[in-house]
Amino acid sequence: MHIKRFIQKRLANNSFVIFMLIIEVQMKLLMHICCAPCFIAPWEHLKNRDDLEITGFWYNPNIQPYQEFRRRLETLRVFCTQEKIPLIENDSYDLERFIHNAVNSEHGRCVACYHDRLETTVRTASEHGYTHFSSTLLYSKFQNHERIIQIAKELAEQYHIDFYYEDFRIYWKEGIELSKSAEMYRQQYCGCIYSERDRYEDFYRRLDKKSKL
Repeated sequence: MHIKRFIQKRLANNSFVIFMLIIEVQMKLLMHICCAPCFIAPWEHLKNRDDLEITGFWYNPNIQPYQEFRRRLETLRVFCTQEKIPLIENDSYDLERFIHNAVNSEHGRCVACYHDRLETTVRTASEHGYTHFSSTLLYSKFQNHERIIQIAKELAEQYHIDFYYEDFRIYWKEGIELSKSAEMYRQQYCGCIYSERDRYEDFYRRLDKKSKL
């Protein structure tokens, strides 16, 4: 991002000389990362931006069971170390709170999950002096993209920090290829026990029907 300012200077003969001062303005971006495979393609397209200083942020208490949570975190740690990406970790794992919010949210469990993770990201960004925030939730074709944007914009206004938006879904296939090439652990469901059930229930029921034929 460049800001151009035009400055007039009066000379002795009352004529003017106009100078253009270009000030480099760097965005300090805190990127919430749900997992390394969802981050690898956006990172590939953002890492060479001169106007961006990116720090990763891990906060995903929705991932269950706990061993799955640790495996995804470790995969991200390895990637960030390889790429020399600063990573802030909030490893809070309040399972009871997550389940309570998922069950009782009037807007549905996914919306409650989006809001919790994004608000924690925004709060952390504000506390640590970041100018912008974003999330790899914007990469997934299976998330409610528009609702994520809506929540992010509301939080940006509430906390007075800018929301960096880019439709990372355009990198979907590239992300799959890059993560496989890097031999990353690639999970098969979003995170919570409900999404795990949704991912596998129909699959196993179909298997059961075939086995009975």
